[in-house]
Amino acid sequence: MNITGTTRVFYILGDPVAQVRAPEVYNHLFREHGIDAVLVPLKLPAKALQGFLQHGMAAENVGGFWATMPHKPALCEYLKPSDPVAQIAHAVNAVRRLPDGTLEAALFDGIGFVKGLDYFGIPVEGKRVLVVGAGGGGHAVAAAIAQRKPAQLSVYNRTQERAQSLVQRLKPLVGEAAQVAASNDPAGYDLVVNCTSQGLKADDALPFDPQRLDPQAAVVDIIMSREPTALLKVCRARGHRAEAGYEMLVQQVPEYLRFMGFPELAQKLQGDLSGMRALLYPKQ
Repeated sequence: MNITGTTRVFYILGDPVAQVRAPEVYNHLFREHGIDAVLVPLKLPAKALQGFLQHGMAAENVGGFWATMPHKPALCEYLKPSDPVAQIAHAVNAVRRLPDGTLEAALFDGIGFVKGLDYFGIPVEGKRVLVVGAGGGGHAVAAAIAQRKPAQLSVYNRTQERAQSLVQRLKPLVGEAAQVAASNDPAGYDLVVNCTSQGLKADDALPFDPQRLDPQAAVVDIIMSREPTALLKVCRARGHRAEAGYEMLVQQVPEYLRFMGFPELAQKLQGDLSGMRALLYPKQ
């Protein structure tokens, strides 16, 4: 990659950033497609974020940035995105600099998730969906599902007040179809999504009882681990369609590119994301 005075600069902001994959993915794409741009990781403490938005983003050759934790909620607070999924999730993972210096924000976690469902052939419209976990991931997933017109969208969280808060935010999108689930019982649902952290550790309890799933129910676990989680293994053994969260990352790639000003590359990739899967899926 040849960086010159004309190179368009992008960042990924986080603290820490050692684990981020974005520079590997997007610099590969820029190089492969002859785009004069670079994506650089920035380890930015939370206390420095507001100053970075005011001063760091004033540089006219900066196109924008990707964002990871801990910055996603604060960016939503500072930049007030118009994106309804970002508003419901109260999070932002992409910011672009417009020619007049204005910063525009969006969140692609949710659209990445539902596009992943499309790829897997798992329908949402008219279906009964249970989202287990109302943290940041659960907010983005539930908000994106709500835009797909489910017949029922139930949210379960161990702290019921958190589930209730999310359901109230969902009602403008899906009305009375949004409900607080009294328990994590998956019986009666067509799609069950694990948005908890249960499964990150080998000895974690399952987030719900797979034996209670309806025979035709599909399961998605947004945890991204090198090996399938215990939940996925059990569900697959019982004959259920059960998918991990990596496709959510893959499907965000064209969305980021389109947002950052590369619509032609975004359209080309959307037609064939096999290269992104090779980069982002764990090597078996």
